Amino acid sequence: MNAVAAPTFPQRLPGLLLSLALAAVALALGRRFPLVGGPVVGIVLGILVRNALSPDARFTPGIQFAGKQVLQWSIVALGFGLSLDQVARTGLESLSVTLVTMSMAFLAARALGRLLGVHDKLKVLIGVGTAICGGSAIAAVTPIIRPDEHDTAFAISTIFLFNLVAVLLFPLLGHLLHLSDLGFGLWAGTAINDTSSVVAAGYSYGKAAGDYATIVKLTRATLIIPVCVVLAFGVAAREKSKGAAGFGLGRIFPWFILWFLVASGVRTAGLVPVAVQPALHAAAEFLIVVALTAIGLSANLRKMAATGPRPILLGLGVWAAVAVSSLLVQLAIGRL
Repeated sequence: MNAVAAPTFPQRLPGLLLSLALAAVALALGRRFPLVGGPVVGIVLGILVRNALSPDARFTPGIQFAGKQVLQWSIVALGFGLSLDQVARTGLESLSVTLVTMSMAFLAARALGRLLGVHDKLKVLIGVGTAICGGSAIAAVTPIIRPDEHDTAFAISTIFLFNLVAVLLFPLLGHLLHLSDLGFGLWAGTAINDTSSVVAAGYSYGKAAGDYATIVKLTRATLIIPVCVVLAFGVAAREKSKGAAGFGLGRIFPWFILWFLVASGVRTAGLVPVAVQPALHAAAEFLIVVALTAIGLSANLRKMAATGPRPILLGLGVWAAVAVSSLLVQLAIGRL
């Protein structure tokens, strides 16, 4: 049986242009409303356009390309903004809390997901997004577990819903609990999903809290590497046990994560000129918005509606488990 030829660039162009245009609008609106952010606006715009205008089949190859390949490029580009030296300075301090909250996220996702009847891939997406770094983590594991597009869109929408709630709620709770700047920074950095939301909540509490929360969040973000590797081996083992044709770890290994490490190493080695760093950061931000916009353009609201409220309840339960466990660990080790 002959393999299906990959779409050509002209075939991908309509969908790419649509994704780029909507992403540009989303990025502008995200900067105007930073509590929401470009990724959230992008996926919402994509969902609205998909379900209101129903772009025809001409747009499909480019949308799929943007939702997969561009998604991987965005993860690699993020590596140029992550200094391994910066992470190391506070990584050990926050590691115990981060490992506990990650473990709680995955355990809660598994147990509560089973109770609610949420299928495995959506449980993984919501668990990873809550445990590590929101939409970026979901983007990183999507090429490995290969969920349906509407599952990815639903998971990202659920995660970002609780990001917005956290930005508004965490500072109020922090003051009610009389948390120190470092205590709040550690709580926000380990319990809020997306980096932009961590920064927004941290700096609204205080400059020291914001600085600490940001570094903790960077440390937490690096853990997407071992999580992706474990997931890749799990997928490989499952395919091998089923006797899948053409099985091989190299076929499913997330090579873009390896390039992410290379990019981080280049930044750490000082090989990225300071003048270029803002442009690299802007490129990474735009690529992730393009990818998430394309995922929104792939989302089918009818299928999402058929999923029901259970994934949202799962996201709420996992998020609560992470937030409470972070505070309890800090209390146990005398950080509060």
